[in-house]
Amino acid sequence: MKFVDEARISVHAGKGGDGAVSFRREKYVPRGGPDGGDGGRGGSVYAVADRNINTLIDYRYARIHRARDGAKGHGKQCSGRGGDDIRLRMPVGTVIADRTTGEVIGDLTAHDQAALLARGGRGGLGNVNFKSSVNRAPRRATPGEPGARRELQLELKVLADVGLLGLPNAGKSTFIRAVSSARPKVADYPFTTLHPSLGVVRVDVHRSFVVADIPGLIEGAAEGAGLGHQFLRHLARTRLLLHLVDVAALDPGADPVRDARAIVAELRKYDERLYRKPRWLVFNKADLLPAEAGEHAAREIVRRLRWKGPWFITSALSGKGCREVCQAVMRHLEDGR
Repeated sequence: MKFVDEARISVHAGKGGDGAVSFRREKYVPRGGPDGGDGGRGGSVYAVADRNINTLIDYRYARIHRARDGAKGHGKQCSGRGGDDIRLRMPVGTVIADRTTGEVIGDLTAHDQAALLARGGRGGLGNVNFKSSVNRAPRRATPGEPGARRELQLELKVLADVGLLGLPNAGKSTFIRAVSSARPKVADYPFTTLHPSLGVVRVDVHRSFVVADIPGLIEGAAEGAGLGHQFLRHLARTRLLLHLVDVAALDPGADPVRDARAIVAELRKYDERLYRKPRWLVFNKADLLPAEAGEHAAREIVRRLRWKGPWFITSALSGKGCREVCQAVMRHLEDGR
C-alpha cells in the first residue's frame, strides 16, 4: 500500500429539515388547532481514530464527504427524521486543521477518539410551537438551519517514542531492522527509505518502545530539498531522537562533523521544538573499521562537536552495541514517565 501522510478534504454537514405548517382535520374534534411538527436535525461529520488504519490514502481520492439532510416535519406533531451522521475513520496520530483559519480541530492520539468536524443544522420549528392565546391558528414555521461546511487539511504524525535521523545511507533502516521486527528496504544507495517505518523494540517481556525511521535528511531539507522535510513532522511526537552518524565515512570528502552540524541546523530551521528534543549520537558502521580506530574516530567527532550528551558506537549490520542503545533508551523513557 502506498504511504500517504497528508490529504485535503471537504466536509458538508446535513441541512436541518423545515418545520411543517399543518392543522388537525379530524371528525368530532372542533377547533382542532395547529399540529405541524419540527424538522429533523441534519447529520454531522465526525473523525474517528482507528488503530487498524496506517495511511490517509483513502482521503487522497475521496475528497468530498456529505452527511444526510434532516427530513421535513409532518402533521400530527410528527417531527422529521434526523439525518444520519457519518464517521470518517482515520489513522491514530492524524491532526485535522481548518485550511481557511489554520485552527486545529482535532488531534487523534488514541484508538476510537472522535472529533466533530462539521455540525449538522438544527431542524426548523413547526407551527405548533407558535400557538398562543392570541394566535390560535399560526401559519408560521421556520426553515431548517444549513449544515456547516469546512475545507480541511489532514496530516498524519506517527506515534513513536524514539525517532531516527541522519543523512541518507547512515544506516537508519539497518538499525531499525536490527532492533525490531520492522523490515524497511535496505540498499547501498541513498534514499532507499521513501516513507516512515515503525518498529516495536522489545527490551524485556513487559518493556518495549516504538521507534520511527524517516527518509534521510540532506542540507536544505527545511526548504524542501530531498525527502526528509516532507516527513520531519513524524518526529514531532517522539520523546527522544537518535542521530545516526557514519563513523567510517569512507566517501571522498565526507566529514561526519560537518554533516552532523548540517542535520542539527535543518532541525532548527524546521521546528525549534524539534531541535530542543533530547538527542543522542549513535556512531554506526563501526564494523568497517578496526575496534580501536572506530573508538578513536568516535571520540574525535565528539571532541570536535563539543558533545556533552550520551553517545554510542554500534554496528547495525552485526548487531554490536544495538542492545546497549536499546536498554539505555528504555531507561530514559521509563525515567521520563
